[in-house]
Amino acid sequence: MSTTPIYLDHQATTPLDGRVLEAMLPFLSHEYGNPSSPHAFGHTAAEAVRTARRQVAALVRAENEREVVFTSGATEANHLAIVGAALAVRPSGGHLVTTAIEHKAVLAACRRLVDHHGYTLTRVAVDGYGRVCPADIAAVLTRNTVLVSVMHGNNEIGTLQRLADIAEITASRRIVLHTDAAQSAGYDLLDVAELGVDLASLSGHKIHGPKGIGALYIRGGTPVIGQQTGGGQERGLRAGTPNVPAIVGFGAAAHLVTTETVPAPSRIRALRDRLQGRLLAAIPGAAVDGHPHRRLPGNLSLTLPGVEAIDLLDRLPGIAASTGSACNTGSAEPSHVLTAIGLTRGQARATLRLSVGRTTTDADINRAADLIIRTAHTLMPPSGRACTTTVT
Repeated sequence: MSTTPIYLDHQATTPLDGRVLEAMLPFLSHEYGNPSSPHAFGHTAAEAVRTARRQVAALVRAENEREVVFTSGATEANHLAIVGAALAVRPSGGHLVTTAIEHKAVLAACRRLVDHHGYTLTRVAVDGYGRVCPADIAAVLTRNTVLVSVMHGNNEIGTLQRLADIAEITASRRIVLHTDAAQSAGYDLLDVAELGVDLASLSGHKIHGPKGIGALYIRGGTPVIGQQTGGGQERGLRAGTPNVPAIVGFGAAAHLVTTETVPAPSRIRALRDRLQGRLLAAIPGAAVDGHPHRRLPGNLSLTLPGVEAIDLLDRLPGIAASTGSACNTGSAEPSHVLTAIGLTRGQARATLRLSVGRTTTDADINRAADLIIRTAHTLMPPSGRACTTTVT
């Protein structure tokens, strides 16, 4: 039996695709030019950045490649979007709207505007599936509201939001709509025109690209003030010498998604569903968190009553998974996402996040299910155990 752990943490990060690495290698060795330089080395680097920008624009179906601004990741993109757009519209005293289940990077950006620029913030509640009602968004808008931020696919429970419905509300009032789309872009779910968003944050390492690179889609005409100033790169919105190897890798990863040269989301969903079915059938009381259908294809957030998820993972060295967002590692507090959908602190501590990806195999699913079921039963009270069936 293989001793390599089964990787079921694709929502934390994804393995670098070998084709992406191959595209990056020249720019980590002999193609080392600065894209701002006026000579041949610079021209080669600049053309590589332009190509990657077109590839990322195609990923989100942007009308113009200039609508893509490269950043160091989705966290920076969130800050540029929220702080940069809000201050461009109203330097102080504005109003922001977001949801109770946003990524901490979004909440931190909103908090910066509250603490330093006199803004107010409304966090709208979600239902038990983690969905925000568009009417609830509309109900809290004021004449001072300048920006609404609603993530597309949740990083813990996978629920997809009804962004197009929310966009109809914000567009009619000329309010900027931002979405953190780091989790959904790799599944070909993100069409910025169809969803009607003005700003969308992206991450390279969530789509089998390199870490340390992301992008912000900015719809043409949307006002944004740069938060990192200096040499004027990225149309003055993000100063600093471009990370050419990472940008090339991000572009290559995006191109693999748009050219359908990677496993279809339907395959990933089928593997997830099979794992879900095995676990629900064998672990009494186990419950899926998030929307049963409108969620990311690879996401499986599962609450196991009577089992501390961290204890379960400690006893499962053969599986790489998470108890929630990787960004919350080390925190003693329960996930704000799980408590927002109505889970108690105890239920939140009993919740496991398993995320299937394009490198997951049928054998991985069978072995992971066997290991999780067997180990969960050792941790459950005797009355909560059930018979198990091993699939070979």
